[in-house]
Amino acid sequence: MASSYYVLRKSTDGQFYFVLRAPSGDVVLHSEMYVAKASAENGIASVQNNCTQDDRYSRNQASNGKFYFNLKAANHQVIGSSQMYSTTSARDAGIDAVKKNGPSTNIKDEA
Repeated sequence: MASSYYVLRKSTDGQFYFVLRAPSGDVVLHSEMYVAKASAENGIASVQNNCTQDDRYSRNQASNGKFYFNLKAANHQVIGSSQMYSTTSARDAGIDAVKKNGPSTNIKDEA
């Protein structure tokens, strides 16, 4: 049975980032860029710790009319962001996917 997982990668400019993938392989959350690999690993831990708390999500609308969300830590720093969605219900389903898949401890280190 497939399960959700994080993918930790190094970008072409040498920074690190991660994505959270649902069991289907779809990306449900992506991180900011981090200078240090350890910082990206701490970001994953922060998602794991904060993802189930509804008040950690900011629900937003972009200037182009699309909808997205950010997951924030207790200090209000953005840990991860979603893709753009065409409807609020699709965005809310994305939040539910992060709540469900975010606690995963499966990390694929490709950095």
